[in-house]
Formats: sequence, C-alpha cells, structure tokens
Amino acid sequence: MPIDLLLALFGFALASACTPGPNNTMLLASGANFGFRRTLPHMAGVAFGFPLMVLAMGLGLSAVFEALPTLAAILKAVSFAYLLYLAWKIATAAPPEEGAEKGRPLSFFQAAAFQWVNPKAWAIALSVVAAYGAQDLPMLLGIALIFAIAGCVSTTGWTVIGQQATRLLSSRRRLVLFNRTMAVLMVASLIPAMLG
Repeated sequence: MPIDLLLALFGFALASACTPGPNNTMLLASGANFGFRRTLPHMAGVAFGFPLMVLAMGLGLSAVFEALPTLAAILKAVSFAYLLYLAWKIATAAPPEEGAEKGRPLSFFQAAAFQWVNPKAWAIALSVVAAYGAQDLPMLLGIALIFAIAGCVSTTGWTVIGQQATRLLSSRRRLVLFNRTMAVLMVASLIPAMLG
C-alpha cells in the first residue's frame, strides 16, 4: 500500500473511530461508571469487533445488502430500536453504590456483537470498503489492521475521559445527570446514520 494511501486511510480510520457515536458514548459512560480496568473487555470488543465487520463487508457481505435493500432497512430499524434500549439503560443506570450488584460493563463479545447493530459502524464499514477498494485479501487485512489500531486509540481515549470525569461526578445528582446526557447524546448520534 503506497504511503500516501496508508496515511489517508489511517486519517479516515482515526477520524471515524474518534468522533462521537454509540460506541464512544457507551465507553465514556462505562469509564465514568465502572472505571478503566473494568471497561477493558468492552474496549477490546469495539477495537477488534469493528475490523471484523470491515473484513466481512470486504469479503462480500456488502453485496448482500446492495442486492437486498429490504434487509438493510430491517437491520436499520432493529439497530435503532436496540440503541434506544441501550440509551434508556444508560439514562436509568443507578450510581455505583446502588447498582454495584446489577451494573456491569459490556463484555468483549457483547461489544464485538454490538458492532452489527451500530448504524455508524455499518455506514463506516460500507464506506471504507467502497472508497478504498479492498479488491484483494492483503489490502482488506491491511484496512482491518489500520481500523484496529485506530480503534485502540479511540477506545482508550474515550474511556480515560469517562474515568477522569468521575472526579466531577462525585455526587449522585451529577452522575444521574451525566448518564442522562450520555443517553441523549447517544440517541442524537443515531440521527445522521438513520436518515442517511
């Protein structure tokens, strides 16, 4: 892969991984509610689940959605409903002292599986495969690796920001307000993907 294409692809991967969306909103909330160490499996699931999605798209799954637009519409509706449910769970999360028994961050597999119902992830995966023309397996693996690196940078950054925010969220009232704000931001982040 030529260096200019590699840099352009890494810039695209980093920008798309770091911009606000459902993954980053949930990582921010998880960092604030559970801390960095407990959020590590969630972070790894996002960082490695999305590149797997890119691989699947490049290996032919994108052609299925182009051939069956009804399937894409159904997936979009299911994704939106599931993300609304997750936003509700974030908005109603109990503070750690009340919810220590019930609350837990997403596991590696839950976070990896979440990519398949994340409209932003679908849009990016389809775009990168179309834009960078993953015609062969080595190119596709290179794209997936770049997205894995960008994902590690992004998930770490958003989780640390959330963890550091706990200093400001020392009162129950502030934490409840934070969780509700994260839920609203998560729903707002869906609007461009749902309308696009």
